[in-house]
Amino acid sequence: MPANEQVKRVLLQGNEAIVAGALAAGCRFYAGYPITPASEISELLSVKLPEIGGTFIQMEDEIASMGAVIGASLAGTKSLTATSGPGFSLIQENLGYACVAEVPCVIVNVMRGGPSTGLPTSPSQGDVQMARWGTHGDHPIIVLAVSSVADCFSVTVKAFNLSEKYRVPVIILSDEVVAHTREAVALPESEQIRVIDRISPDVPPEWYKPYADNNRGVPDMASFGDGYRHHVTGLIHDEHGYPTQNPQEVEKFYKRIHGKISKGFQDIQVTKTYLMEDAEICVIAYGSVARSALKAVRLAREQGVKAGLVQLVTLFPFPRKSVDTYLRQCRVAIVPEMNMGQMSREISRVNQANCRIVKHNRVDGHLISPEEILKRIVKA
Repeated sequence: MPANEQVKRVLLQGNEAIVAGALAAGCRFYAGYPITPASEISELLSVKLPEIGGTFIQMEDEIASMGAVIGASLAGTKSLTATSGPGFSLIQENLGYACVAEVPCVIVNVMRGGPSTGLPTSPSQGDVQMARWGTHGDHPIIVLAVSSVADCFSVTVKAFNLSEKYRVPVIILSDEVVAHTREAVALPESEQIRVIDRISPDVPPEWYKPYADNNRGVPDMASFGDGYRHHVTGLIHDEHGYPTQNPQEVEKFYKRIHGKISKGFQDIQVTKTYLMEDAEICVIAYGSVARSALKAVRLAREQGVKAGLVQLVTLFPFPRKSVDTYLRQCRVAIVPEMNMGQMSREISRVNQANCRIVKHNRVDGHLISPEEILKRIVKA
């Protein structure tokens, strides 16, 4: 870009940036039910999608919303729903269906205080483990977290790309602070955005096996209405999609759906680092708390403390290899979270070094401040 060319910056709210990212990634279907603090996503898409030939449906509840998203995706349309904690609870059964049937889709959970109705207008990070394990059974899933308005755009694009590439639901965890923060962001032109679509079968319909294994572990996916027979069930199934209890076929199925994620670790697992080159104390954070952590790290540096930040963009599959590198480098890792310690458990679980893990938790509906984290850093 020429030095004198101005970059166009747009003032966006976090929820608005998620909408922009979804549309840029090719999302053309949304089904959802209004809920604080995610409602702006529904409101904006109810206007934007019809303008470009897409479809918006307000459903009777989140259970039906997730069902509609699955159906639209099976018909070949990139699909999205957005909700918060109580609605996220309701989608879990259908989310499991999407996992076992390998239906690409994206779910945004703008977290708020819970459980139950909880703190509807206050931020929280209490749904982290639910995002990974909320639906029952051993299931593959990808969970990403956003910490800024710019993240809301770029991570949403990545979520759709990963969903299409690996035929798996992808969950984006936001929170009330990120969702309602307004920032000036520079959005890329459409031709600069990498968009990935699912791979369609290249064989005649009579040869098509909807769940056939291949070197990627991700079966080619035909859309309903394209002339390919596609049997979809929530039961464990063989490569034709028919239910099976054959032990060999069942084991093969489980190994494939988990193996496709393992093969993609390098592509899926994303972390960002700040001032970690010589850090002796690291802060490991995600979501809006990562913004506070970055400020705290900068303040610590001004005081001569060698602190750095590891921001988790991918929460699950947990980026163990990357985190382990920094745990071995540092003597203390501080993990601030707006919950009782859900991600610190993961970090402690993979800690094979002599690094001391220090939790800092807040559950009163207020964002953890940079000053709180700075005190932990200085004390460490």
